[in-house]
Amino acid sequence: MSERHGVGVAVLSCCFGAGAAVATRYLTLTAAADPFTLAAIRFGGGVLCLLPLLLVVRVRWPSREDWPAVAALGFMFYGMFFVLYNVALAFTTVARGTLALSTLPLMTMIAGRVLDIEPLGARKSVGVAVAMLGVAVALSAGLQDAPEGAWRGDIIMAGATLCMALYNVASRRFIQRASALGFLIAGMAVGGGVLALISLLSGGMTAVAGFGVREGLAAVYLAAGGGALAFFLWVYALQHASPTRVANTMTVNPAVAALLAAVLLQEPITPALVVGLLAVLVGIWLATTEAAA
Repeated sequence: MSERHGVGVAVLSCCFGAGAAVATRYLTLTAAADPFTLAAIRFGGGVLCLLPLLLVVRVRWPSREDWPAVAALGFMFYGMFFVLYNVALAFTTVARGTLALSTLPLMTMIAGRVLDIEPLGARKSVGVAVAMLGVAVALSAGLQDAPEGAWRGDIIMAGATLCMALYNVASRRFIQRASALGFLIAGMAVGGGVLALISLLSGGMTAVAGFGVREGLAAVYLAAGGGALAFFLWVYALQHASPTRVANTMTVNPAVAALLAAVLLQEPITPALVVGLLAVLVGIWLATTEAAA
């Protein structure tokens, strides 16, 4: 199966992920759900949505030797990453948050170079600099249109993005030795289980009991669309394409998320965000079109 197919699947995953960003922001604003509870809904619920597939799909689970690493990756990604992600969206807008998240391809390249998995040449380095500059311009120029303290969310989202970059680079060999579904359920069950336990102990699940119809629909989307489906597609894409090529599709996320947020949450699309996104796209194009040596 070609890498182009894997990249196409990753683009679809990012579209579902953009919808999840809007749903997360909506539940944060309207239901006062805490970050642990939101992440528990997304991944605890995501695991429940995936379990019926075990009755009809043959699953190859990670080997006994791989389970500690798979569990650690699941905790880092489905646990740490999405708590930071949800905290970030409590401070900043969907458009700004997903713009910061769109630096994922660049962080993935850097992580790949540090771990000696992918080289980082001169053109890639220029791309990294251009895209990071674009993000800085967008975030600084748009401060007057942002909620108070939005810069905190931008910084937290950058830290979350680093967690996802490390997951992308480190997980592919474990996915190749298992199957996309087996790897996904194993990691998501660890991360989602820890989050659900924290939410229960802290009383966060009491907020779920008070959800209205709209909040309930947003929660169902978080679990089924933003959790189960989006990350099955993402892991499937990592199985068939390189981490950098898959991560490169994250640039789809801010455009789709900003459009959905403008329609559903009445968030503004500012000129600074547009300029920043264009700079990110140029930087990523420079970084991912380096000619083979």
